[in-house]
Amino acid sequence: MRFIQSCIVSLLTVLASVQALTYRGADFSSLVNLENSGITYKDSGVTAKFETILKNHGANLARIRIWTSTSNSQYSLNYGLALAKRAVAAGMTLLIDLHYSDTWADPGHQGIPSGWPTTLSGLNTQIYTYTNSLVKAFAAQGTSIQYIQIGNEINDGILWPVGRISVNGYSPLSQLLHSAANGVRDASSTTKIMIHLANGWDASSVASFYNQIFIAGEFATGDFDILGFSFYPFYGTGATYGALQSSLQAMVTKFGKVRPMSSGCGQFLMEAKDVMVVETDWPAVCSGVALSDTAIPVSAEGQSTWVAGIRTILQTLSGGHGIGIVYWEPGWVGNAGLGSSCADALLVDGSGNTRPSIGMFSSSM
Repeated sequence: MRFIQSCIVSLLTVLASVQALTYRGADFSSLVNLENSGITYKDSGVTAKFETILKNHGANLARIRIWTSTSNSQYSLNYGLALAKRAVAAGMTLLIDLHYSDTWADPGHQGIPSGWPTTLSGLNTQIYTYTNSLVKAFAAQGTSIQYIQIGNEINDGILWPVGRISVNGYSPLSQLLHSAANGVRDASSTTKIMIHLANGWDASSVASFYNQIFIAGEFATGDFDILGFSFYPFYGTGATYGALQSSLQAMVTKFGKVRPMSSGCGQFLMEAKDVMVVETDWPAVCSGVALSDTAIPVSAEGQSTWVAGIRTILQTLSGGHGIGIVYWEPGWVGNAGLGSSCADALLVDGSGNTRPSIGMFSSSM
């Protein structure tokens, strides 16, 4: 009887892990630059720091991008360190997003930083040293990194043209990711490494990447811990919930293996890479754009609905491996379209007042 009870408790523990996401986050990297331009924020009419507003509404993860620029207005290391202090003081966990570029890095842009080598050998050394030093810098100021992206939306590689898949195949990228991962591992035994791809709904492209990136003596499955994806409704009508669920579950299954539970109750527990959707938005104002889900209203209510749908998908991934979701730049007043053709995807209005959708970070949503 005790054995059966133990098995039931063990199984319920596993099943319970599916029910809630660990992380409800926001990427508010632009915040200090916005404050320097005079932007302020209000929640229910009360002026407050934006990270405090987010935290008060349930956000517990801060995603902060860092470029290789030395200018604070261009997301330098010093800029990121200062913002990390504020996020940690507000009670948030850190997800640091390394672009390995002086400017935006995404599926269409991955330029080698100025002053960096332009050979594969030189870049392997440079990316190791840079990443290692950066992780140590965060730890030295008391804001150790819990999660780190070694690249941003790297579907076609990093550090172009050397690490560009469409030019040189997978091996240069595989070597560079291995060097970056070693930089993290040698600086911290607790920081978890994320690989971040755009279009997480595109199962074919995602599978193609992970079927080819692992090369003996180069990047290995043990070099990273988290599968990170972007999922936007603006850039293709294929970005549906169904497509996302199918793609993410395929990756959990790919990296997973069933092993006996320590209690001896049988094979119930899955070991696999955890999954986060680390970039998403939904418009509050939009016209003339074909969105991927026409059933969701273009409104603050629709913003909450869209995110709740993603949360449900993550919660139902096998083994409880869906652990977090991040809303991208919810307070970027002055850039309300957030890179899309929609007019406004922010969780605040043009005066910095929160919309009802700010409540999307609540653990009970």
